[in-house]
Amino acid sequence: MNWLNDCAYFLGGAFLANGVPHFVSGVTGRSFQTPFAKPPITGLSSSTVNVLWGFLNFVIACGLLTRVGLFDIRSIEDALVLGAGVLLSGLTLARLFGRYHGGNAPSKRSTHYGAPGESR
Repeated sequence: MNWLNDCAYFLGGAFLANGVPHFVSGVTGRSFQTPFAKPPITGLSSSTVNVLWGFLNFVIACGLLTRVGLFDIRSIEDALVLGAGVLLSGLTLARLFGRYHGGNAPSKRSTHYGAPGESR
């Protein structure tokens, strides 16, 4: 058990979790928050920027998981540390982005993506 490797695997999980909403929003043609928006984090970036930002997060995660230590998905410890990074980052991102998309108060309807049945 090497705590530096565990930190890298935890951060790898966090970068994986962060990459998913950006990449998915981008490939579906939707704008989403990125650090490059104006104002940063609260403003929306284009779908192209989101695909690139999501992909960069995946590359960083891959580097942390494959170039630091000997990550083994069959190792319970390695998988738990990676999963903890994904879960903690996912919960944090849900709270952060929920403020902007109505996810923290599900009774309030978000119109960011349009209402069901609404034509664009």
